[in-house]
Amino acid sequence: MIEQKVREAIIQAYHEARLAKDLQCACPDMIDVSRPKQSDHGDYASNIALAQAKAEQKKPREIAEILRTYLVNNSLFANVDVAGPGFINFSLHRDAYLKFLSIISEQGDCFGSSEFGKGKKIQIEFVSANPTGPLHIGHGRGAIYGDALASILKKAGYDVTKEYYVNDAGVQMRTLGLSVFLRALELKGQKISFPEDCYQGDYIISLAADVLKQQANLFCDEKKEEAIAFCGSYAGDLILAEIKQDLKDVGVEHDVYFFETELHKANKIQEALDYLQTKGFLFEQDGALWFKSQEFGDDKDRVLRKSDGSLTYFAADIAYHYHKYQQGFDRVIDIWGADHGGYVKRMEAAVQAMGYSADHFQAVLIQLVNLLRKGELVSMSTRRATYETLADVTKMIGKDVCRYFFLMRSHQAQLDFDLELARTASPDNPVFYIQYAHARIASIFRKADSLGIKLSSSPNLQHLSLPAELELVRFLLEYPKVLLASATYLEPHRVAFYLLDLARKFQTFYSLAKSDDRYRVLSDDKAISEAKLYLLKNIQIVLRSGLTTLGISAPEEMSREQSEESREDV
Repeated sequence: MIEQKVREAIIQAYHEARLAKDLQCACPDMIDVSRPKQSDHGDYASNIALAQAKAEQKKPREIAEILRTYLVNNSLFANVDVAGPGFINFSLHRDAYLKFLSIISEQGDCFGSSEFGKGKKIQIEFVSANPTGPLHIGHGRGAIYGDALASILKKAGYDVTKEYYVNDAGVQMRTLGLSVFLRALELKGQKISFPEDCYQGDYIISLAADVLKQQANLFCDEKKEEAIAFCGSYAGDLILAEIKQDLKDVGVEHDVYFFETELHKANKIQEALDYLQTKGFLFEQDGALWFKSQEFGDDKDRVLRKSDGSLTYFAADIAYHYHKYQQGFDRVIDIWGADHGGYVKRMEAAVQAMGYSADHFQAVLIQLVNLLRKGELVSMSTRRATYETLADVTKMIGKDVCRYFFLMRSHQAQLDFDLELARTASPDNPVFYIQYAHARIASIFRKADSLGIKLSSSPNLQHLSLPAELELVRFLLEYPKVLLASATYLEPHRVAFYLLDLARKFQTFYSLAKSDDRYRVLSDDKAISEAKLYLLKNIQIVLRSGLTTLGISAPEEMSREQSEESREDV
């Protein structure tokens, strides 16, 4: 927001300098404006002089000094300096910041939204776990990342569809059916040698008992294949229903569930292969059908149909993505586990073979989650079902904590999920800390109301002059930039980081009132109280916006808040 105003001021100065023939070239379209790392370098800085040195055939510092002469009279700036080889540093007038503050109040929950992605359709496919067992916490990280990312992209103006791809066909579903079938035979009293590659969890035994109640007559030798198929279908449907509920409990709901069997029923796989064949990207060798993925940067060509006539998983995945683009999506984002890293290049190759550029498809790899209990790493195995389920973790710590903990680190880094910290209702728990800031502001409003001090829509903001107050205003105005960067780089953790920083800045401001009466929010001076309450209302708006964007609640009251509200001097 403010960065754009600084950018516009530079453009105007460059234009004036060119009219005066002090500079010769047209102002570039891309102008870098950023917050300097050192606060004594001002509020914002630009390297435009260094970037234009070659074009202008002047030393960068000379260009910077020329631009400075046209910038110093701009009412936006309190000071404009040239530093180093030619950086231009800007210090903004306090009034400029305070003027922008009103935008937050006016826009409310819409503050930070943009039209950056307006008119563009994005599909995000995430979770897509095979319906062969409960979701574990690794699935949970991808689920919450995908859901938060969709929300952030919507804030940036994109038309977003959240999709779950259900692998309800193939070897794994037959393995599920076989697992349930064999456990059912055991329950009938038969002695069974249970294969190690079958699913081992107790949930298989429970499913087997359910199947026996419904279809006991299937379990005879002549109906074995029919029984296995029924067991797989029944178990898959039930597990998928449980997956949907587990996701709903953590605040994740998909717009579309697309089943792999639909590709087979509608002959979509052959349709996609025929398309690639007409483009010349398929060939036969050794009785198998191959895709020329090397032509698009893959390390080797890939088999689509084996010599025995069976299709590979990759063939179905190509057909599925072919179907995606037929739905009119401008961009497709697939969220996969880190173990799918070797699959990225071949999928990128397939998308390009379909005629789409690289920016039409992106695979995001979610790194592993290490679950810690009392400082010890919990060993997990999906096949043996010796893992902590997402449902168990959600019940243990709640939706809000679960979501924030999965989002508080970059998806590109492994996450240590500390269950003990997650269960702690203290300021050490970051989501509690952020929510407490929001609730504390609400308590101040309640106290103000009891004293007859009302929120004003147009207070005298000249009363906001203290360093911590101005720092809060500056930081609030960074929120739209954070949201846009999160959407651009697909990084929801930026919002999580920002919220924690904002909560810390607010708590610092609040704590100052204990040692400095100038920071007291509620005082005998009505005008000062109204100005400070206005600032707090804007902080609350941004906290609520960020939390709800991440799918986390923004409470008005918390247990600790209730116990302290009556005795805290605000």
